[in-house]
Parts: sequence; structure tokens; C-alpha cells
Amino acid sequence: MTRASLYDRVAEEAASVVIHRYSTSFALASKLLDSGARQHVENIYALVRLADEIVDGEAAAAGLTAADAASQLDALERETRHAMATGYSTNLIVHAFALTARETGFGDELTTPFFASMRTDLSATQHDEASFDSYVYGSAEVVGLMCLGAFLLGHQYSPEQLARLQSGARALGAAFQKVNFLRDLSADFRELGRSYFPGIRVDSFTEADKNRLLDDIDNDLKMSAAVIPHLPAGSRRAVVLAQRLFAELASRLRATPASRLVSTRVRVPTAIKLRIAAGAALGRTSKT
Repeated sequence: MTRASLYDRVAEEAASVVIHRYSTSFALASKLLDSGARQHVENIYALVRLADEIVDGEAAAAGLTAADAASQLDALERETRHAMATGYSTNLIVHAFALTARETGFGDELTTPFFASMRTDLSATQHDEASFDSYVYGSAEVVGLMCLGAFLLGHQYSPEQLARLQSGARALGAAFQKVNFLRDLSADFRELGRSYFPGIRVDSFTEADKNRLLDDIDNDLKMSAAVIPHLPAGSRRAVVLAQRLFAELASRLRATPASRLVSTRVRVPTAIKLRIAAGAALGRTSKT
């Protein structure tokens, strides 16, 4: 083993730790990917989480001001761009991400909108329709496109087929983000002072508001589900699992009164997650 390959492997091992410590749902789904796609997805997730911690987590806990956090995020973006161009970073997570970007072929066209959305969280507390769409694209849809690039490595698709898969990847990323916004409605507003959904007031959130948002989420999930059969077999079960986990969460959100959503965080119990995972692993096409 050469020094370079050892460094690459250590970087990717560090990235893999992140997904398994931070997200039960995505860790379960990643286990159903073939080995090549799995590592790339874990590399992508790790960088996304690193940026998210700057704007939502450890930076604030460490006492950094918004200006300090913005400086850290700018530095992370510069390091990511440099690593994608050169293939090397002293930051293990960035290095692993750059390996994936270089092998799958994406670059600034996806990372620039991602960091722009992350930067928005340091200043914006409300969104209109245009800024919301832009935020969701940069924070979630581009991540879906990055993962799609990993799924499609070594496979050939026509431009029309690729466009359809990209639409599905964007829809699934958007659904994930919107479900998270709805699940975290109270915490985002009361702890971070943010209201992501345009026109939604947490202090007067209604059943009609909730159902309208969930109808939009269900439409995104339906769009993404339609393209899953066209994915390579090595990634199909994992995407099915991720989709079903978020569909289950959306169903539980719909069953929860709007008055409770503004004061509680709805979860999918671990036992239910494992049951859904077992079904996806066995290739079941139904949700049960």
C-alpha cells in the first residue's frame, strides 16, 4: 500500500464514522449500497454534516459569533474547492469528499449552491418562495445529484434517461429537506429563530398549513419513487429504504395534530426503521 492510498483510506474511514454517528436512517440506507457507491455517499454526507455543524451546531456551542462561523464556512468552501482541483486536503473529511467529486465528475456547479445555502442560515430567518426554492436546491437537491453521480459510476444512460434520474434525485433531496423542516418546526423557530416555509407562522400553525406542506412533500416522494426502478441495481435498495423511511416520517407527521408539531419532534421508532430496512434489503416492493 502506498502512502497516498493509505491516506485516502484513512480519510474515507473518517468520513464513514460521521454518517454512522449522526444519522441512523442514512447509515441504514448506506449499508444497502454496493461498496463503491457506499463509500462515495458516506464521503458526501460527511462534508455536508461538517458544513451543517458550522451553521447549526458546534460552532455556536463553542461560542463563535455569526461572523466567526461565516469565516469558518468560507474557509471550508475554499479548502473544498482547492481539494477538488488538486486531489488533496489536510482536512480528512474534505479530502474524502474531493476523492468522490473527482471520481464522479462533479465540481463547483454543485458545491457553490450548497455553500450558498449553508451561508444563508447564518443570516436569513425567513424565506419567500424564491429564496426557499433556492435554499432547498442548494442544501438538498444538489446533494441528491452528488449521490446520483456515485450511483451511476460505470453505467451508461442516454441524455433523456439521465435527465429523468436527475429530476428524481432532486425531488428526493427536496422531500428529505422539507420533511426535516416540518419535523424540526418548533426547534428551528424557538432555538434558531428560523422559519423556512414561506408564509408559515409557527405561533399560528394550522392543520391546513400542515396538510398543504405534506401534500407537497408527498408529491416530491411520488416523483422520486417513479425513477427508482431505473437506478442501477447496486443502489436501488438503498434509495428505496431512504424513501420509505422519510415517507413513514411524513405519515407520522400527518397523523400528529398541528398544535403538537409546534412543541414536539416526531420520530420513527428504531424498531420500525429496522422493519422497513429488512423489507428493503429483501427487495420487497410493498411498504409493509
